Amino acid sequence: MSKRNNDSDSTEVALFVTCLVDLFRPTVGFAALKLLEDAGCSVHVPVEQTCCGQPAWNAGDRKDTREIAEQVIKIFEEFEYIVAPSGSCAGMLKVHYPELFHNIPEWRERAENFASKVHELTSFLTDVLGVKKVDAKLNSKVAYHDSCAGLRELNISRQPRELLESVEGITQQELNDSETCCGFGGMFAVKYSDISNSIVSEKAENIKNAEPDLLLAGDLGCLMNMAGKLKRQGSKIEVRHVAEVLAGMCDGKPIAGE
Repeated sequence: MSKRNNDSDSTEVALFVTCLVDLFRPTVGFAALKLLEDAGCSVHVPVEQTCCGQPAWNAGDRKDTREIAEQVIKIFEEFEYIVAPSGSCAGMLKVHYPELFHNIPEWRERAENFASKVHELTSFLTDVLGVKKVDAKLNSKVAYHDSCAGLRELNISRQPRELLESVEGITQQELNDSETCCGFGGMFAVKYSDISNSIVSEKAENIKNAEPDLLLAGDLGCLMNMAGKLKRQGSKIEVRHVAEVLAGMCDGKPIAGE
């Protein structure tokens, strides 16, 4: 278990890194860590953590999902707060874990207690810690995409925009239909690829019409899907996770960048 801040008076937080961040965009995890530490948290990153179980859940495999969830709960339930830089994964942990164990008495209370500690990153910073301003600069016109799970399961919309307002040099431009799905949806994009492609094609047009320099969101799956479509269309719009901007960590390549 990794501990990055030894202040005994600080807020104890466990960072749920997420599979996509770990495998495809580790900088998002480091950005989340920086934001939490800057806000005065003592951050732990349990090395035993794995997937939240969402792929199995979406595929209807409740047995394997429960086994994964039991492991996650055991690893994280000791902490005061559990924070994820993903509305999708946070939604799985907070909303669906209690559903998963609703009829299993020996796990129901543990799942509910665990879920009560789970927060999406920007919501935790604003709604729990009361962060109003981040120490970051970026001269850029940005547009924010509201991911389905974060918006509809956790009411994440206002929080990232409020934090972005505090970034020096940023201008925010709202997308047309910013709350409309990007077409990813995890297993949906695999099982219904034609429909998924149609949805992301429309989303890409709305992004290009807004003419931002940079597209942001809070879910890496959505970002990778939109970045891939924009790149295939030859767009020069860069794509990043919102945590990278808020943490001032935009020196590296954008998602799907050369």
